[in-house]
Amino acid sequence: MLVKVVVLTGAGISAESGLATFRDADGLWQGHHVDDVATPEAFHRDPATVHRFYDDRRRELRTVTPNPAHIALARLEQVLGDELLVVTQNVDDLHERAGSRRVVHMHGELLSALCDSCQGRFAWDDDLGDGPACPGCGNDTLRPDVVWFGEMPYDLDLIEHALVRADLFVAIGTSGAVYPAAGFVRMAAGSGAKTLELNLDPSETSHLFDDARHGPAGKLVPEWVADVQALSR
Repeated sequence: MLVKVVVLTGAGISAESGLATFRDADGLWQGHHVDDVATPEAFHRDPATVHRFYDDRRRELRTVTPNPAHIALARLEQVLGDELLVVTQNVDDLHERAGSRRVVHMHGELLSALCDSCQGRFAWDDDLGDGPACPGCGNDTLRPDVVWFGEMPYDLDLIEHALVRADLFVAIGTSGAVYPAAGFVRMAAGSGAKTLELNLDPSETSHLFDDARHGPAGKLVPEWVADVQALSR
């Protein structure tokens, strides 16, 4: 019986709910160059454009719902409880809306605002482009609470602690191209964990996993969760 499981999810799991993946093949995200909307320099250079981009993404969340893969992971948490940790590279809230509670957003969250002055983080579901004042310090320096290129992901110590204690590491809907997440499979395997990839196509790190299954997350994840549930009986 597996005891401690760490699941990493990427853009592929949210794509099946209708959310665009982070970066298209031509280097664009929703028609924008990544350097224009996903770096601290872009925000300081043109905050209005960056706010408009993330305000649109925030509104887009209201048009989508969790898919069977999100729901299956929430069901798995009911079985494993605190022994399951979902680490997501996604900034949407689909895991939470599906019912998952043990979720770490290593790249931040769309429904959160970050103050550039006091570094406070605040739940936020409205537009930021109107220049609201920080609820903490009162300065007008709120920005999307999203980890941009050149910034450190959140909760790496917590994630690494979970990885080295895991019995199983599963990557779902990830490209295997973005670090540090792309290195998680090596960290988990190096500590003795079994590793499994569930992805639409082979990722750049598929060869590092003990097992790799390819197809839609909405099909593969519920099947895998059903297998785990059967073992737990």
